[in-house]
Amino acid sequence: MVETTHSLVPSDAAAGGVFALGNFDGVHRGHRAVIAAAVARAKELKVPARVLTFEPHPRSVFISDTEPFRLTPAPVKERLLKECGIDDVVTLPFTLELAQVAAQEFAERVLRDRLGARHIVAGYDFTFGHDRGGDMQKLAAWLVPHGIGVDEIAPVGDGAAFSSTRIRELLRAGEIEPADDMFGHAWTIEGDVIKGAQRGRTIGVPTANIGLDDYLRPRFGVYAVRAGRVGEELSYKGVANIGLRPTVDGKHETLEAHLFDFASDIYGEIWQFAPVRFIRPERKFDGLDALKAQIIEDIKAAKRA
Repeated sequence: MVETTHSLVPSDAAAGGVFALGNFDGVHRGHRAVIAAAVARAKELKVPARVLTFEPHPRSVFISDTEPFRLTPAPVKERLLKECGIDDVVTLPFTLELAQVAAQEFAERVLRDRLGARHIVAGYDFTFGHDRGGDMQKLAAWLVPHGIGVDEIAPVGDGAAFSSTRIRELLRAGEIEPADDMFGHAWTIEGDVIKGAQRGRTIGVPTANIGLDDYLRPRFGVYAVRAGRVGEELSYKGVANIGLRPTVDGKHETLEAHLFDFASDIYGEIWQFAPVRFIRPERKFDGLDALKAQIIEDIKAAKRA
């Protein structure tokens, strides 16, 4: 089964060095503790620090019709990981075939033989392999006799608080501040700025729209936001509606933002928007005049955020 297992790893995957293992959706503070430990161990051993992760998220493979839930789609996740000091991100395509690989075979054929890992770092609750048959204790038992070190990272803070599941619950409730505290960074939604119906211009409130795609849907409603082009600071303040825009019979889930003191044409650019504070739930108004009056109040509230 060596060839079959090896074929699951991209032929151009970087090998050797220290590998941090995990899905890392959100790259939150618990994930960052694992990554920091891997980077420190790599410096000690004078080898590259790498992440081994999986795409698409296993949940979307096992439950194909699941609602969008990603905190950080693959390109965003990779960028955040590299900002943590990682040299390479090795992404294994997660398929039903990979899910059937036994944990010991994965440890020995993929981590040891194919990737040539010098050292492995993962969180205390990391599991892997068919039916989650492998854990950190078994990983050490299988790899340490071959000279491959294994570091198990203990819970950060009070442990279970730093989890992608808990962060999703907070965002779905519109609780942005505690979610960002668990992230250790501002959660952003990014995408191409698309041209909408341009109704905002007709009422003096021009907007920038991006689709939500695979992102988790936070509580629908109006938020104070910070925004900026990808790769730049979140320099601009604004207000955004996240949802269906029921007043104009919206059919697509969208982030529609009005940036304060901003007049540039940014259609086609890739921007990121960080919700800062939930202002109010989304609701339908009796026409554009009523919507405009509410937007004026929303802008005042967002400027106070």
